[in-house]
Amino acid sequence: MAKRPPTRYECTNCGAQSGSYAGRCAQCGEWNTMQEQLTGTAVQASVRSGQQLQVQSVAASVAADQPRLKTGMTDVDNVFGGGIVAGSVNLIAGQPGIGKSTLLLQLAYAVAAQAPVLYISGEESAYQIGLRAERLGTLRSELQLATSSSADDIAATIANGSYQLVIVDSIQTLQASAISSAAGTVTQITNSTHLITAAAKQSGTAVVLVGHVTKEGAIAGPKVLEHVVDVVLQLEGDRYGGFKILRAVKNRFGSTNEAGIFEMVEQGLQPVDNPSAALLAERQISDGSIVLATLEGTRPLLVEVQALVNKSSYGYPKRAASGFDLNRLNLLVAMLERRTKLNLSEQDIYINIVGGMRITEPAADLAICLAIGSAAKGLQLKKNAVVFGEVGLSGEVRHVPHADKRLAEAKKLGFDGAIGPQQKTGKKLTGLHAVTDVRTALNVFLEKD
Repeated sequence: MAKRPPTRYECTNCGAQSGSYAGRCAQCGEWNTMQEQLTGTAVQASVRSGQQLQVQSVAASVAADQPRLKTGMTDVDNVFGGGIVAGSVNLIAGQPGIGKSTLLLQLAYAVAAQAPVLYISGEESAYQIGLRAERLGTLRSELQLATSSSADDIAATIANGSYQLVIVDSIQTLQASAISSAAGTVTQITNSTHLITAAAKQSGTAVVLVGHVTKEGAIAGPKVLEHVVDVVLQLEGDRYGGFKILRAVKNRFGSTNEAGIFEMVEQGLQPVDNPSAALLAERQISDGSIVLATLEGTRPLLVEVQALVNKSSYGYPKRAASGFDLNRLNLLVAMLERRTKLNLSEQDIYINIVGGMRITEPAADLAICLAIGSAAKGLQLKKNAVVFGEVGLSGEVRHVPHADKRLAEAKKLGFDGAIGPQQKTGKKLTGLHAVTDVRTALNVFLEKD
């Protein structure tokens, strides 16, 4: 047996070197910083033992292009970048009860009509999955089902190449036999993902993994999980109602600007054809109510922003926001006090984005400011218009992209136009009332009912 090349251990904090591993660096005293490093001898040994790679031209690599698997839902296909790519490893994550397993069972049912599909569950029994399939109307004899938490068995099944799509629910329940730690630990998640990824690439099987999230909403487990897979999808929304949004966080085969909007019904998750109309169906025109023209991916969406301003009963005024970042709200309130004549220092301010939506786009700034000003003074918009625009700390209204899409969506739902920033290109959009600063917007477009 060849002798193992010598190695050394180096502290990632101070650079101290040692011939053997130690849990604590003897020089700087930091724990778990000693990492194994190859010596010059080991590097040369690796070069001698390695084999030369087989290379090919880029043109030859795509000569035999494989068609993507269609999921039966246009919105889901768009988020994937046109469908699921053969040999890809995809991760979908979301809060418990948000609808991940329901969505994937629907997709498995649709794909099974055109290709062999295997649904593997490590969390539920076959009977439980069968009951869900019966409730959703997705019982299909071509759809195969298995229950296992062994990463080795799953990888062997994928490497066999009998299936074009394999769904694994979930990666946090899998265990690799070579690892002694419990399922869900960083080591198990990392090694199980590597096993499944290697099998998928070898056999050309598309794999969809279900991932858990932490209480903060981030994907649970090591960050390497997101780096290893090809596509990372996030299913967001209120688990008790409202719309669910499927968005791509990472996509090696398409854009991350696409988003699918769904609604949970008795038959599972169904795409919403006109979410703007559904969100504004019960809107009552009053002070503090402003319609925001935002974007979900590349799709324009009209959402009602509600503000309530009330005199504080305590020495410290309260700020609360539902569906909007509280830190951003505090910043906008401070800007309004400094750049306008609004006195909000003794006022409680509450912001609500209707429909359980969560808005992170900077274009919501102007709508939030107008809603606060409207609620504080008891005023309403003069125009039957939507609002969008980013607001800076000096009170200036800044350019945001796709103003034409926002304006077209507003006109489609019966609005006369939009209030927003001036366009950089100088191109005039019919129906756009341009404003340069938030103070002008408050003075010009708000009036008594």
